[in-house]
Amino acid sequence: MRVLGVDPGLTRCGVGVVEGVAGRPLTMLGVGVVRTPADADLAHRLVAVEQGIEQWLDEHRPEFVAVERVFSQHNVRTVMGTAQASAVAMLCAARRGIPVALHTPSEVKAAVTGSGRADKAQVGAMVTRLLRLDAPPKPADAADALALAICHIWRAPAQSRLQQAVALHTPRASRTAQAPHAAQAPHARKGRTA
Repeated sequence: MRVLGVDPGLTRCGVGVVEGVAGRPLTMLGVGVVRTPADADLAHRLVAVEQGIEQWLDEHRPEFVAVERVFSQHNVRTVMGTAQASAVAMLCAARRGIPVALHTPSEVKAAVTGSGRADKAQVGAMVTRLLRLDAPPKPADAADALALAICHIWRAPAQSRLQQAVALHTPRASRTAQAPHAAQAPHARKGRTA
C-alpha cells in the first residue's frame, strides 16, 4: 500500500509518502513541504498548494491519501487556512479517484507513539525510528505527514474489515426495516381504491 500523507496548512503543507503493509517494515518514498508566501493573496496560495500536491500525486502515484482531520482551535484564522488546504488536498485526490481518509491528530499520535497526547518531538522521533531514518524530518509538518501515512497503513486493514462487516449486515437490516412497510402496502392500496 502506498499512501500520501498530507498535514494541511497554508504556509507549510507537509507531504510524505510511505509504502508498506501493517506488520512489516515501512519505507519512506519521499517527504517535503509545499510552501506558500504568507503575504500572497489567499486564492493564489490555494492554487500553489494544489499545484504542489498535484506534483506529489504525479511523482508518487499513491493508492490512498491520508489527510489530517481539521479540528477546532482557538485561532479561527489558522483553522480556516488549515481547512482550506485540507479541502484542496481532498479535491486533488478525488479528482483522480484516489480514496481519501481523514485521521484526527490524536488518532495519528496514538498510532505512531502509543499516546494520543504525544508532542511533536515524540512523533518525529517515532517516525524516524519506524522508517529507519538518520534524523527526524524537518520541519515538523513533514514528519506529521509521514505519521499520517503510517497511521493509515496500520489502521486501514481494520477499518476495511469494519466496513465489510457493516456492509454484510446492512442488507439484512434494511430488509427487516422494510418488512413492516411491505405488510402495510396492501392496506394502503385498498384504501386508495376504496
